[in-house]
Amino acid sequence: MIHRPKRISIFCGHYGSGKTNIAVNYALHLKNNCELQIANCELPHVAIIDLDIVNPYFRTLDSRKELEAAGVELICSDYAGSNLDIPALPAAMQRPIADRSTFCVLDIGGDDQGAVALGRFADQIKAENDYEMLFVASFFRPLTRTPEDALEVLRDIENACHLPFTGIVNNSNIGDETTVEDILASGEKARRLSELSGLPLVMTTVREDLATDPALKNETVFPLRLQEKPI
Repeated sequence: MIHRPKRISIFCGHYGSGKTNIAVNYALHLKNNCELQIANCELPHVAIIDLDIVNPYFRTLDSRKELEAAGVELICSDYAGSNLDIPALPAAMQRPIADRSTFCVLDIGGDDQGAVALGRFADQIKAENDYEMLFVASFFRPLTRTPEDALEVLRDIENACHLPFTGIVNNSNIGDETTVEDILASGEKARRLSELSGLPLVMTTVREDLATDPALKNETVFPLRLQEKPI
């Protein structure tokens, strides 16, 4: 395990920061971890909720087959995958957030506007107090190239959803072109963001084939399988 997870794990960040890819990988990671047994289940019940209610380029729905094959419950808008941008939240989203026998992963829409949908559940999540809300930072994105810019986005999201962040995920990458040097360089910026925000750097996401590189031995690495939008 990267760290001991909370029951509810929320991934937020700027548009294009890669939060959906992380949420999918993290849900699969939780499902396959036998140490997280709840209520004498052989494997934990894991649900992933897509709260990105405006259709972006890539959504959790694009990984439906892989999630269902692993036994991860997927909940998303009825309009996901369509050409309609309708801010509709299905009632089914409430159940895994309330069910304390379920590990729940939430993929939140980009920026403060996308985080507004999360605000609907803020009081309930804070009352249980078994959540982590992780800010996904990519320092290759145009509007979050510096720790200071990323901090501004982080605070805007907190204000919009009325939930404080608990940690940072460094997801700085350029897909298949990412090098170990890129990861190490972005790590300095992630640590600076950690200092500015007062939040711990929980993990650094790394493409699977780079995860065991000796140069990354001092990083808290979370291997990622890249997800691509079906053509």
